[in-house]
Amino acid sequence: MSRTPRPQEALAALRGELDAGRPTGTGLTARNAWPAYLRFGLRRFHPAPVPDGDGLLFQYGTYDFTGTAMFTVDLTRQFAVVDADGEHDHYLQVHLELRYEPTPFLEGLGSFDSWFFHDAGGDVGPWADAMAGRLVPLFDRAPHTVELYEEKV
Repeated sequence: MSRTPRPQEALAALRGELDAGRPTGTGLTARNAWPAYLRFGLRRFHPAPVPDGDGLLFQYGTYDFTGTAMFTVDLTRQFAVVDADGEHDHYLQVHLELRYEPTPFLEGLGSFDSWFFHDAGGDVGPWADAMAGRLVPLFDRAPHTVELYEEKV
């Protein structure tokens, strides 16, 4: 019987899905990143037993996070972390960011964000389909940079 991984193992799990989801030597694109992110998003982890303890975030827009404005698609998984008394301590977020040189077309997409929480009783399928539709304009565009990281917030 396999054990349920802890949120601290999530970054490695996402990296594994990204590596497994594309042929060797091919770059990461929205077309191959999205299915890998969904496989990662459907994997069960052992988050804190609190409402909204395990969520998926899809967001994009033109942002200047690095000193240069880039159109950024940020695919995030967020886990609630509690202290020894079971009180909220922080969130652990695992990010996959696809950054594109801004163009009038990409800037015309504006900004968007949407959450899905595993414990909210909904089906991830309709949410995933709707988010995939928003990625279609990026499927054939190579990102300028790709960042994969985790942070405490």
